[in-house]
Amino acid sequence: MPIDPNAVGARGEARRWSWTSDDALLYALGIGAGVADPVGAELEFTTENTAGVDQQVFPTFCVLAGFNARGGKSAMSHVGSFDPRMLVHGEQGIVLHGALPTEGEIDMVDEITGIYDKGKGAVIASRSTATSTSTGEVMFEMTSSVFITGEGGFGGDRGPSAKRNVAPDRDPDRSITYSTRPDQALLYRLCGDRNPLHSDKQFSDVGGFPKPILHGLCTYGFTGRGLLALECGNDVAAFGGMEGRFSSPVLPGEDLTIQVWDSDDGTVFRTLGGDGRPVISNGGVTTR
Repeated sequence: MPIDPNAVGARGEARRWSWTSDDALLYALGIGAGVADPVGAELEFTTENTAGVDQQVFPTFCVLAGFNARGGKSAMSHVGSFDPRMLVHGEQGIVLHGALPTEGEIDMVDEITGIYDKGKGAVIASRSTATSTSTGEVMFEMTSSVFITGEGGFGGDRGPSAKRNVAPDRDPDRSITYSTRPDQALLYRLCGDRNPLHSDKQFSDVGGFPKPILHGLCTYGFTGRGLLALECGNDVAAFGGMEGRFSSPVLPGEDLTIQVWDSDDGTVFRTLGGDGRPVISNGGVTTR
């Protein structure tokens, strides 16, 4: 059946994800940590046995729950049928309730919060809550939206139109640039997202890309890494959350520049690709 707009409010079953110190270390490498780092050695994220340095976990590590949690049906199972090749990631947000531990286990439950008719496609928004299995406390929350081409035109609400986190029309107050590796997608896929769009040219050719593209959440991780350095001095306990809209794909090997502004709307950011185009826009970040 097609997309069911009445699926708003549908909840998924609890799904479980556990991780180890090694998983956090691999993720850090997957988002470029420790490679020509302009801020510091980042050994707190890339090693577990450096003298006098306790291992830390990047806040954006939590997004891996979306791919790695197992054990039940997700809320998306209630929205109807669609061609998964037509789905692209639209927006992503995270809220941390504290620093992530180097090893842990969570149960995650997600809910469909909106289904919007954009004419040429449908937008499906969701929210997930992850609870520690050891303490019963909420560890983090995530919001996400996806755009599914060809599933619009059902006469539904078009959804919110006001843009959040608009960057001021002036030079950024702070910025940082990272280089991605030509094999960045091959490294990041080991964190759980094995979509061949990021590794197989036969798939990327269908999308009209010159080569397999970088995972959007890898770009998101690079961005969160920059925000952690710029806004928190790499203090993970000070990082509250971030949100942003994916606006352009990234090719492995591109530079990524994270620009930050202090504005009336709070601290906003955007991420630019190597040619200066926005690849994550309408970004906002909160600190403690």
